[in-house]
Amino acid sequence: MRYSARVWQTHRVLIGLFPELDAPGGIQRAGRHLALVMSEYAASHKMEYRFFSLNDSMGLHRIKISDREFVFTGADRGKVRFIADAMRAARRKPKLVLGAHPNLAPITRAMRLFAPRMKTVICTHGIEVWEPLSTRRRNALRTATLVLSPSQATADHLTTVQGLAPDHVRVLPWALDPDFQIKSAGEASRLPADFPGGRVILSVGRWLAAERYKGMDTLILAMPRLLLRWPDLQLVIVGSGDDRAWLENIARDSGVQRHVHLFSDIPYDALSACYEAAEIFALPSRGEGFGFVYLEAMAHGKPVIGGAHGGAPEVIQDGVSGYVVQHGDPVQLATSIDALLSNPEQARGMGEAGRQRVDKEYRFNVFAKSFKRILRELCES
Repeated sequence: MRYSARVWQTHRVLIGLFPELDAPGGIQRAGRHLALVMSEYAASHKMEYRFFSLNDSMGLHRIKISDREFVFTGADRGKVRFIADAMRAARRKPKLVLGAHPNLAPITRAMRLFAPRMKTVICTHGIEVWEPLSTRRRNALRTATLVLSPSQATADHLTTVQGLAPDHVRVLPWALDPDFQIKSAGEASRLPADFPGGRVILSVGRWLAAERYKGMDTLILAMPRLLLRWPDLQLVIVGSGDDRAWLENIARDSGVQRHVHLFSDIPYDALSACYEAAEIFALPSRGEGFGFVYLEAMAHGKPVIGGAHGGAPEVIQDGVSGYVVQHGDPVQLATSIDALLSNPEQARGMGEAGRQRVDKEYRFNVFAKSFKRILRELCES
């Protein structure tokens, strides 16, 4: 009987803890990708999986992506309920638990009280680990089996700022959605109403006071300089949030309100149409740990301008698929945009270079293969 108890100390179960899954946003999208691959790995290895989401509504949910799907349980923002679900799952002594955000690291650490042989994986995303975490969260990260980062820049912050051992950090870049091509088909006729004519710069991101680091204000401030040479130029900003009035005030105070167009809550096919209709994509952010929107723009064959900070320069090859610029510098930003507008052939070449790189490095199957390799390494060790 003692031998049998030792043999079954860990069970063939994978656990996933997520802040949120069924909602827009980069962290949510990354979570869906992780959950989908984990569910497929579990099925192919005759394992079970249990996924729990803190902020999704109560009860069992099913997410379908193309012809694939997974299920998870929402806690409706109930932290006590979420933690209780995690601890009950830990009593099954699973092989591995993944926490899809550093804030969940202390919970995965506590779960090891019930399953000491369980492997723990924590996913990071970017700016949330660029400054020192609380002692509790930092220690939980340090004791994880493996910490994943979408970029080398964030991986470097994990070792230098959070004090993690380099061999406990692995770079796993995010990818396009598995059904990206299906969702993008036939987009030309689905532009939102009042989409402007002329030459269009597109930017996509949330309009939040806490995320002004994305640099949409700098894009607006660059417009007066650009309109002197390109009077038909239009700036389209797609997003949502509480900072719309702030952006509109900047446009009005700069005298370019007729050339700045904000669209919110548009469906995915309309967003895809915006990418297709735009000539240039720009998000001169200083806080992107990776940047899904850069991938989407590149997949549509558009030259991309991003901030020379964080993970963006790892996605955008400066001078090859676009340009990287210093955050908050409207003159440098305007110069880069002007260079693309002045030489459409070169801009198209940059867009094609970006498309080829996405096809080679950032398709979902590339991400899935890399993540499954990590799961296999941890579950079979």
